[in-house]
Amino acid sequence: MKRDDGLLTAIDVGSSKICCLAAELRDGALRYRGHGIAESRGMRRGVVSELGPASASIREAVEVAEKVAGAMIARAVVGVGGPHIRGVNTSGGITLGSRMREITSEEVRAAVDRARSVSLEADREVLHLLPQQFLLDHQAGIHDPVGMIGSRLEVNLHISTCGAGLVQSVVTAANRAGVEVQDTIYEGVASAEGVLSADERELGICLADIGAGSTEIIVYYEGAVAHTAVVPIGGDHFTNDLAVGLHISVANAERLKIEHGNAVVTSVPQLDQIELPSDGEHEPRMVSLRLVAEIVEARATELMKMVRDDLRNGGVLEALGAGCVLTGGGALMPGMLDAAESLLRVQARVGSPAPISRLPQQLGSPEFASALGMLLYTHRKMQSRAGEETSLAARIRTRLFAGSL
Repeated sequence: MKRDDGLLTAIDVGSSKICCLAAELRDGALRYRGHGIAESRGMRRGVVSELGPASASIREAVEVAEKVAGAMIARAVVGVGGPHIRGVNTSGGITLGSRMREITSEEVRAAVDRARSVSLEADREVLHLLPQQFLLDHQAGIHDPVGMIGSRLEVNLHISTCGAGLVQSVVTAANRAGVEVQDTIYEGVASAEGVLSADERELGICLADIGAGSTEIIVYYEGAVAHTAVVPIGGDHFTNDLAVGLHISVANAERLKIEHGNAVVTSVPQLDQIELPSDGEHEPRMVSLRLVAEIVEARATELMKMVRDDLRNGGVLEALGAGCVLTGGGALMPGMLDAAESLLRVQARVGSPAPISRLPQQLGSPEFASALGMLLYTHRKMQSRAGEETSLAARIRTRLFAGSL
């Protein structure tokens, strides 16, 4: 199998499954090439708990994707999530001198570097630098100051940070699986890339990616990231609640959650029942679906209260003009939208990822929003970098031409 350097590959290392998704660039657009899904082993709540099993799971997913794509996968971007992710807003700027001059990308980078120079704990590192707005000579609301004229450039910046050792463990697991990690991306940023519209980002929107081990949160306002955080509750907590509350195995609880879970008790008829199969310790028995819903509703309420409190503490709860979007596998459970709307007091919808060419229908589900979003995010960064290089070359040519006159 030959290596294809034109492949863009994303690996979503989740607590329940590993997804490897590969695409290629054709005429400037992404086209699906292959994917592989493997059961997640050695992962717990978004972080590596056992390096060997985690690496083996990644290798398994990559090998399946390689067979479908017909090419060897040597490099990939990897998603990062879990309760260790934290965000902080900061600002800083530079003075360009006593006389006004044209702003270049070098000045933009210098202003961002000044804003990012905040004190971080020893075990933390920067995952993303996300400019919110630039201020040129105290004029706010500028998204791209390159080419403009001024004497002082400032930037309001959102910094997404992570536990350095925890992220390095994910990178090491991928490396041991034979994959070079090109970049690490916060799963909330990735999901937003594939799910949110430009209007929603402008009006103010909260995206909650409900995974198996945790829920990644990202808030956009006026087109920029205003807040990122992680709530330590995910789909596995619903499953464990059912297993404990009904005295059944985790496997049976997972099936019960998927097939009959509902986060709104009153939407389940009072007399509806289901037979629970024998699990070796208990005989088959009937259980009320309302009891199942009561257990699920309690955990859904706790999750949305934690989301609400986090948004309030971050000062963005009142900035959700476009409401809330739920994505990830947990968003598919009936009643989750009702729980979100009831506690956040905004309109909510389920977010499915924007499709790319030839994408299989099954990958259009919310549970694959992060993997697909990583590809879209990487593609956009490539286009942005190419645009900057083209713009720089054009400015150089213009100046050379002007100097020759």
